[in-house]
Amino acid sequence: MATSAPSDSTRLSLMQRFRALGLGRWLVIMMPMLWLAAFFFIPFLVVFKISLAEAMISVPPYSPLIEWDPNNAYATLKVTFGNYLFLFESRFYLDAYLSSLRIAGISTFFALLIGFPIAYLIARSGPTARTVLLSLVILPFWTSFLLRVYAWMALLKKNGLVNDVMMSIGLIDQPLQILQTDFAVYLGIVYTYLPFMILPLYTTLEKMDLSLIEAAQDLGAKPWRAFCLVTLPLAKPGIIAGCMLVFIPAVGEYVIPALLGGSDTLMIGRVLWDEFFLNRDWPLASAVAIVMLIVLVGPIMFMRNGNKEAL
Repeated sequence: MATSAPSDSTRLSLMQRFRALGLGRWLVIMMPMLWLAAFFFIPFLVVFKISLAEAMISVPPYSPLIEWDPNNAYATLKVTFGNYLFLFESRFYLDAYLSSLRIAGISTFFALLIGFPIAYLIARSGPTARTVLLSLVILPFWTSFLLRVYAWMALLKKNGLVNDVMMSIGLIDQPLQILQTDFAVYLGIVYTYLPFMILPLYTTLEKMDLSLIEAAQDLGAKPWRAFCLVTLPLAKPGIIAGCMLVFIPAVGEYVIPALLGGSDTLMIGRVLWDEFFLNRDWPLASAVAIVMLIVLVGPIMFMRNGNKEAL
């Protein structure tokens, strides 16, 4: 006997029950939650477990947290917080954290200073020019990140293009030491992460209602005052998103300081590399990574709350 299809009222009742249980919402957020669990939370637990161990000359180079005694049939839990105590007692690691935050903060500021006018120009351009300008912003992503950093090494060295141009126009008499300085690190970070600042700003500015600026000017506000009172507050979500996308990865940057910075350029990414691969002290390196993550949680939560208030 053939089964009749469910009626419209039956479908409606099923949808109402589905919505009442909230299953639709859970199904939507399930995949991102599984992604975070697989690629963030579980690796975080593994690194945290290693940070509570002791360094050993073995494979892997750290002691197990749980040792099983087959003869007496009991397990021993060995947890040490000595790695974290060593971080707080050593001035070297504190200086590395502070230097990383300083370099990332200054680089984020200049990326915002450069990226905001570019995003504003793109948002106010015509459709054809907007497409071309956005393509130019995205174009560096088509090239290897490492090759772009190496290109800056060739430009900034003593016999590079930058020094040659300044000497040819009489700006300097002898080549300057630009490479292997903090300035080169700032330049490399701003150049590399500038698209991550421009794109969120462009998205916010492109949606802005221009009639609000016209209304402010009609009420007597000068252009700079209308910009400060209308454009900047409306662009706040894009500013916060762009600063997060630049500041957070810049704190743990390794390649740019290693290639463009000098031996005295201290950043936590280089410290992690040295502890993992040179000193082979995985527990201490894991503790450094955990503390860095905790340090970054504060700015992330602050910017996230600020973004919610802006919205």
